[in-house]
Amino acid sequence: MSVSEITPRLLEDAAPAKVNLTLRVLGKRADGYHELESLVTFTTAGDRLTLSPDAPNGLAVSGPTAPQAGPTADNLVLKAARALAARVPGLKAGAFDLVKRLPAGGGLGGGSSDAAAALRLLARENGLSLDDPRLAAAALATGADVPVCLDGKPRVMRGVGEKLSAPLSLPPLYAVLVNPGFPLATKDVFRALGLTPGERCGRPGDDAVPADPDGFSEYLADNGNDLEAPAISLAPAVGDLLDTLRRLSGCRLARMSGSGSTCFALFDDPHEAADAALALGPKHPDWWVQASALAC
Repeated sequence: MSVSEITPRLLEDAAPAKVNLTLRVLGKRADGYHELESLVTFTTAGDRLTLSPDAPNGLAVSGPTAPQAGPTADNLVLKAARALAARVPGLKAGAFDLVKRLPAGGGLGGGSSDAAAALRLLARENGLSLDDPRLAAAALATGADVPVCLDGKPRVMRGVGEKLSAPLSLPPLYAVLVNPGFPLATKDVFRALGLTPGERCGRPGDDAVPADPDGFSEYLADNGNDLEAPAISLAPAVGDLLDTLRRLSGCRLARMSGSGSTCFALFDDPHEAADAALALGPKHPDWWVQASALAC
């Protein structure tokens, strides 16, 4: 008996955290969805997903933040697999195993990145290219943030997540990601923003994001996160967290990511980011703290 006959096949992929470096709300559509413009990048921190193609279809969830992930039947990994199966006749799937390390409801797109990893694994198993339009359609059907997570490259995303720029080159950056130990529901944050259907509050920019450090710093300063204020109105602890991050040595910018409670501090030096994370963790044992490089 050969080794291949006794060793089950296993495909594996990372599901990196998504960070919204900027997030502008341009208006609210008549159907209730908000039009956004956001510069998105990804981290070296994240979840891990494996697929056993020869095992029965299913999903097992484990890891330090697994209790936050909710019912397995509602997991976006399975939703993504169903969405792709509906578009690819005879799709071969298998047993997924998800190791959760990212906090839920934290604005890091953990569930969306998990779903994107599932689509990549299924594409690999079924011989589909990542630019197959059925993959993009399944991603959008799964969730608004899933399309931008498919290749994990910095991009500007617009609309409700379906309009993506070409991949961007960003200066090297390092971050400390901090979740204060509680989630924020996206619908509650947008409700607190208070836009009425049809209301407009901004115009789209272009895809030109400066790659030089000084120009990029100016771009970030000019484009903030429009959901920070409504989030702080719901959870003042988010504002306290941002104040704490801004006082860290070497911090060049602190901001909330997406609509969730996770905030980030940006550093030019990886050692400063690591030192900041090591300093914060013991002082705040209820916080989730992670130093990470950002995709550039």
